[in-house]
Amino acid sequence: MHDVVTVGEALVLLAANESGPLDSVRSYTSYTAGAETNVAVGLSRLGLRVGWASRLGEDDNGRYLREAFVREGIDCSQVAMVSGENTAYMYKGRVDDGSDPPIQYHRQHSAASRMGPQDLDLTWLMRARHLHVTGVFPALSAQTLATVKAAMMAMRSHRKTISFDPNLRPVLWPQASHMVATLNALATLADWVLPGLEEGRLLTGQDTPEDIAAFYRDGGASVVVVKLGAEGGYFDGPQGRGYMAASAVAQVVDTVGAGDAFAVGVISGLLENLALKQAVKRATWMGARAVQVRGDTEGLPTRAELEAANL
Repeated sequence: MHDVVTVGEALVLLAANESGPLDSVRSYTSYTAGAETNVAVGLSRLGLRVGWASRLGEDDNGRYLREAFVREGIDCSQVAMVSGENTAYMYKGRVDDGSDPPIQYHRQHSAASRMGPQDLDLTWLMRARHLHVTGVFPALSAQTLATVKAAMMAMRSHRKTISFDPNLRPVLWPQASHMVATLNALATLADWVLPGLEEGRLLTGQDTPEDIAAFYRDGGASVVVVKLGAEGGYFDGPQGRGYMAASAVAQVVDTVGAGDAFAVGVISGLLENLALKQAVKRATWMGARAVQVRGDTEGLPTRAELEAANL
């Protein structure tokens, strides 16, 4: 039924149209946001069949998000619209020097944060080839952590592949030690692990991309790709290991969403049976596109654009 399914929270992104502190901004543009749905959008634009499971409030923000993802071709049949609960949203400041923009989240007690394993349709899940999850959704509540574990265990029991992007949000965790232990435990359930370099250093205690990759390979992952930002990526898998240089960027506009775009490249490439090195080359190109636009998904390419780039 699907090539990829994902489970996680979506947010309405209100991106500032003018620079300066968020409390001084008077004009915003609405976009969709959320680590898991960013990846879902990217994969759907490439023609993969994608499904998303979650909960949204039956409110204006929830309807905006659901309609946006349906327009992207994503199956939202497993997204519950819940009356009396709220949909998460966030503000993002505008920067013009390539630095990380200020972000303010409003997601506490959101509808998605109350999603539990009982909300998963395992029959729907099992019809997919692949599951993608991140470390953001498990951080929201005990229920969402249990949901991610249940989805991963179900897919693993049916020998489906799983990708996991730690996507650290330390502010969402009560303790750093709990975050590290929980996310590393989830990584042992995944086939493909996609940490950033600084994330990998914090989670593994290792310093180099090689040692970070070895940590997760030793934990059971068949493929590890370490995102290196402006330096590209490092990959380690059954076909070998090595570095891939970053793609050229004319001007960095906004770095948010670049890691999700990178994940789209790796996941789509591996599902299409590209060599790991080629999948990472695709990933670095997608990451470079993502940092040159303001929205989280505006830089994600169509299949035609991907083919025009010979990727």
